[in-house]
Amino acid sequence: MISEADIATVVDFVKANGLSEAVVSQLRGQFSDYHFTYCMDDDMEAYTPALESEGFNIYFVNSSDHCSKLTTDPTNASGFVLAEVDEDE
Repeated sequence: MISEADIATVVDFVKANGLSEAVVSQLRGQFSDYHFTYCMDDDMEAYTPALESEGFNIYFVNSSDHCSKLTTDPTNASGFVLAEVDEDE
């Protein structure tokens, strides 16, 4: 389960620092209980983001079964996919 407070902290951190591999690495250190993946949002076009923000979208990952899957429900989530939105497209 990902708490609303942790989601807000992640969103605020990315807004303040931009989305990059370095930022995701810092988040991994700050939130060791969660899995973080960084990608471009166009890699996720078949899925609906759980949260949209300027410059990035957030998808949640549910790893409770042997295969990870995306979810929009943070109460079933164990990680984040942080997807950078290319504003030029």
